[in-house]
Amino acid sequence: MSTPAPGDGGDAVPDLARRLHAALGAAGGTVAVAESLTGGLLAAELVDVPGASRTFRGSVTAYATDLKESVLGVDGGLLAAEGPVHPRVALQMAEGVRRLMGAVYGVATTGVAGPDPQDGRPVGTVHLAVVGPGGSAVSSPVLSGGRATIRRKAVAAALELLQDQLGLPAGAHGGAPAGPGPRAGDGEERGVDGEERDRAGKDREGAGRHRNG
Repeated sequence: MSTPAPGDGGDAVPDLARRLHAALGAAGGTVAVAESLTGGLLAAELVDVPGASRTFRGSVTAYATDLKESVLGVDGGLLAAEGPVHPRVALQMAEGVRRLMGAVYGVATTGVAGPDPQDGRPVGTVHLAVVGPGGSAVSSPVLSGGRATIRRKAVAAALELLQDQLGLPAGAHGGAPAGPGPRAGDGEERGVDGEERDRAGKDREGAGRHRNG
């Protein structure tokens, strides 16, 4: 299930990263990230915040498809059937990095930044996931712009998804989360199965092809 594309993020991203660290610190939480199309940009935004070491556990840039399986534990059958750009791949990446790093929250990004489509997925297809103690959330925005712009927008959207999972209202100041984040299956997560059914036929034509996501 796709959601409308967010804005570019721009100057709001560093402020959002600061607020997320403050909220995580107040709650005794930590975060780790697994990245594919963003290639380390998400981790860079998080570590750019002074004092990030108190709440940021680490990151994995699993750009190659086989690393998603061997390092993060993404199901090999899923990768063979659907390729690396899929909402369940993002979810399993988030689960894997959370487990690997011993973090309270895991965040993941995968998608097609361009300039060419991949395994039948058009440029701008992005899947993001957050996994935490309150459950999981998956978002699939369709992003526009050039390669660099899509990657920046994906970073902003991933931070916003973590913000939602922490229960922080948009634009909130740092501090304790307002309440528990959305649980697995609330809204976006349910869309994964529907998307698989809708796209099963056409997506199978790319089965078995492993490329970078």
